[in-house]
Amino acid sequence: MSIDARIEATRLLLAQQGQAIPPDDLGDVLAAAEDLSQAVADAAGSLSMLQIAEPFSVSMQECARPPLPGSGALPNTCAGADQARNSEEWVRDAISRIDTIAPGSLAWREVYAGSALSRAQQLDSERMQGHVRSPLHGMPAGLKDMLEQEGRVAGWGGILRTHLPPATQTATAVQRLERAGVVVLGTQHMAEFAMSPTGFNANYGPGRNPWNDEHVSGGSSSGAGMSVGAGHVPLAIGSDTGGSVRLPAALCGVTGLKPTQHRISVAGAMPLCPSLDCLGPLGSSVQVVAWAYAAMAGPDPLDPTCLSAQPIIPDWKVPASEFVVGIPRLAQGPALSADMLRVFDETTQLLKDLGVRCVEVALPDLDLLGRLSSVMLASESAAIHRGWLTTQADRYGRQVRRRLSRGLLTGGMDYYDTLRLRTPLLKTFMEQTLGNVDVLMLPVAPDVAPCVANTVGTDERQLEKNFSLLSYWTRGINYLGVPALSVPAGVGAKGLPLGVQFIGAPLAEERILALGHIFQQHSDWHTATTQRPLS
Repeated sequence: MSIDARIEATRLLLAQQGQAIPPDDLGDVLAAAEDLSQAVADAAGSLSMLQIAEPFSVSMQECARPPLPGSGALPNTCAGADQARNSEEWVRDAISRIDTIAPGSLAWREVYAGSALSRAQQLDSERMQGHVRSPLHGMPAGLKDMLEQEGRVAGWGGILRTHLPPATQTATAVQRLERAGVVVLGTQHMAEFAMSPTGFNANYGPGRNPWNDEHVSGGSSSGAGMSVGAGHVPLAIGSDTGGSVRLPAALCGVTGLKPTQHRISVAGAMPLCPSLDCLGPLGSSVQVVAWAYAAMAGPDPLDPTCLSAQPIIPDWKVPASEFVVGIPRLAQGPALSADMLRVFDETTQLLKDLGVRCVEVALPDLDLLGRLSSVMLASESAAIHRGWLTTQADRYGRQVRRRLSRGLLTGGMDYYDTLRLRTPLLKTFMEQTLGNVDVLMLPVAPDVAPCVANTVGTDERQLEKNFSLLSYWTRGINYLGVPALSVPAGVGAKGLPLGVQFIGAPLAEERILALGHIFQQHSDWHTATTQRPLS
């Protein structure tokens, strides 16, 4: 059948279902869906008819390894915590920085100055009485605008929720952070419905890099990367479905953790692709990220997918010689710039100098894993947005609508095969890549943050290719469900940040956090700050 005939047949089928894809986009969307379908078919050819989709949470727990000796629960005090800092002064300083340091208020959707100051005063009073809730006590933080807060409406980066009533309950992760003493300073910029790895938002403008506002912030947790990278706050909470914590962390020069799938409750969080969605922290250091992770993670009766395992953080004194790190053989190419390869090699050498044993391992098939992840994302996100796509499609930005529309053309067999393949591919990864090592090290992005000008325009097909390339190193990791920690590791063109990610076995957050902390004890990339005045 010719392409024109396939397009017409697809248009008629969509019409029967009450759906439509604009004529200018239909051919591209159909081609993308067919490409993904072929990738699934090729991979599924190896499956036995007896292979069914196993419960993935069970598979991850079966692949888990014993924790590092000395690891434990989040303590009330911890080396490195700023236990003496006055919270009210901290919050006032954060508000002042938002007003004066680029990218300024672009990083934020709303700042709760009044309620944040009141909360800080309460926490200061507790401290004076000798009660310190955790190492996070009094720390101001931002929230990606996709987390429910009682009495407020989460915008999800779009304009389709403005008419909805305020939430009646706060998201579990936010409640737990507040119990640990965090001051929620406000909500932050995000890509529309979390659908852009660059941080593009057709409604509120693209995320802009705090180091150079001609470049993107990365996304979709764009405001989190911007605000921590600019020094507005030391902590922000984002989400990671295909790299949306790690990409802005790497491109903005901060630390970011994508936890094991279902490790942190998503009750009260915007769903994009529930099989892949993870909440995760971005912070000024590995320790800050670890404290936030430990405060948020753990079982939750409001989220039946949440794993029962309790979170632990490492003994920060674990020696470098405890670790074996897998280093794949990499080469410069479209997905890896000369600068990123240099930073990757320099990081490897530093780890070796510290006593970490680095061994060569097989690079997993990230292209296949990324395509399977994309099929899963297309199917689940389109199902979630089906109603609005039917009745209010014109209120989506074009980039987002095109990506969501792929799911309208994704077949049920393709989706089920991505579920069937997930456990076998996780086990292959554990055997062939992590078999003899604790951690796999990979780049986070191909290069420094792209220019904003190269992420907007009318050539949607080319933009989508660029987006796919940007998330090449992250997207497939979500399909495997394993944890990954992005740490700043160097700079590239124009002095813009570059990062590497440490990837562990399921439930092995404490191992990648411990290794990341060792790296940050002997490097200062995470301490570099950009204090560009707001023009």
